[in-house]
Amino acid sequence: MTKTNEKAALAAAYKAIDDKFGQDIVMLDIADVSVMAEYFIIATSSNQAQLTSISDELMEKLRKEGLTLRHSEGYRTSKWVLLDFGSIIAHIFLKDEREFYNLERIWGDASRVTPDEIGVAL
Repeated sequence: MTKTNEKAALAAAYKAIDDKFGQDIVMLDIADVSVMAEYFIIATSSNQAQLTSISDELMEKLRKEGLTLRHSEGYRTSKWVLLDFGSIIAHIFLKDEREFYNLERIWGDASRVTPDEIGVAL
């Protein structure tokens, strides 16, 4: 996937989360610090039903962008859903889990991507 396509897919992921009222959306460019993906997108959900709704929307929107879900964890039973689309890995948390795991700190060497950088108008 080209950088242009990756950014379009990342923008679609951001919009999918935002459309379902996900909070505190953070995008990290991890390409220079990891081989597992190009980007992480991290967000907070208010409750379990919203967590599932955000996950469903992400899967649908990224499928339309041509990405295939390679792996998922926690979809029905967790407070943290991980969706691996290859170049993009999404982490959707309930608030307490997000604060506990603090992926932004763990991946502190990664650069943040702003919505403007991927063409998302707020």
